[in-house]
Amino acid sequence: MKESLSVRFLYKTVPGRIVLKALTAPIISKKAANVLNSKLSALYIPVFVKKNHIDTEKFIRPFGGYYSFNEFFMREMKDEYLELEDGTLCSPCDGLLTIKAIDDNSVFRIKHCEYDLNRLLADKELAGRFIGGTALIFRLTPTHYHRYNYCTTGKASDVTRIDGKLHCVRPIALEQYPVFTENSREYITIDSEKLGTVVQMEVGALLVGLISNNSVYTTDAVINTEKGHFEFGGSTIIVLLDHKIKLKHKLKVREKIDGEIPVKIGEALY
Repeated sequence: MKESLSVRFLYKTVPGRIVLKALTAPIISKKAANVLNSKLSALYIPVFVKKNHIDTEKFIRPFGGYYSFNEFFMREMKDEYLELEDGTLCSPCDGLLTIKAIDDNSVFRIKHCEYDLNRLLADKELAGRFIGGTALIFRLTPTHYHRYNYCTTGKASDVTRIDGKLHCVRPIALEQYPVFTENSREYITIDSEKLGTVVQMEVGALLVGLISNNSVYTTDAVINTEKGHFEFGGSTIIVLLDHKIKLKHKLKVREKIDGEIPVKIGEALY
């Protein structure tokens, strides 16, 4: 992925890293949120739609139009355009999927970033349950649909929230920062009858990067029902399985040179 000059400046130079530190300060993040939630920001919507070839007919438009760019970013898709498939494990979101085996050391290098599973979950005992299992990493770009569903059905735990410093989820950023231990993240464990123990984690991104999970949690996770949404910023969802899986052939043939596989929300994975 080719990076812009501004991103290279932020992550590859000393002055840039000083600016980055200021950008990730809570007060800046709050101000960015205020701008993106303002009525004035709605002026950017037509530009964004045209640039990214977004079919607005697929989404529910509020009466009177979108008040702000952030409201548009959180747009909800019409039911007739949600192609939800039957399956034991489905993609929780639109995005680019990378699948990795979990080794005995629970350490991965994903998109140029090495991170430790214990630190990712902040729970050493839970991390140990996934040795020999599989990690599925779904990378959402700003142009993707940013609502997400439960990836499987089962008994769900209470949410675990881990605060962190927000850094841009891009390959060049990952060379400098352990993004999955620096970013804010939330996860639940799901006890699935067919899949065993499953973790579904949402990871925030630079500036706003807000994780907005549904406020009312039940003890039951139901596959392909909405779990929440991200506010403005590219984001990531991680699904951990306690065993190895084999993806459907239709997914493998889509795999790009860099190993990422385009997937749609609700698409059966195996």
